[in-house]
Amino acid sequence: MKSLVCRTLAMVTLLAFVMVPPLRADDDDQARSQVLALERLWNQAYKAGDTKALATILDSQLVLVEDDGSLRTKADFLSSITASTTNEEQVAPESLTVRVFGNTAVAIGVIGVKAKQNGKVVTRRERFIDTWIRKNGTWVCIATDATPITR
Repeated sequence: MKSLVCRTLAMVTLLAFVMVPPLRADDDDQARSQVLALERLWNQAYKAGDTKALATILDSQLVLVEDDGSLRTKADFLSSITASTTNEEQVAPESLTVRVFGNTAVAIGVIGVKAKQNGKVVTRRERFIDTWIRKNGTWVCIATDATPITR
């Protein structure tokens, strides 16, 4: 009886591998292109203060790590975006690469921000890492961290 169960389990496992098509390189290229486009959308929406656009690409369980190590939720982040966000004249990635791991993608880059604060132009650069997953056929960001580049 035990050997019958083992053979059945082995057959089911083998069928699962045969029936699931392997991921192809062009699937990774398509995923990479989609995530790159979403990263650009995020920057544009942030600069414009467009919380509706941001809400569509950020997962409801988003984890955002702040510069000081504190954590924010999606709701915290969206509520912090106000008209003051539009004081940012430039929000542009200086570099951006995406690595795809099946239904997970990691975007890594450097972003430059030019903004007016108290009447002065301030620039800053940050290295960021965003983690994306494909949920129900759509990519959403589930985690993000940006670290200031001080040198």
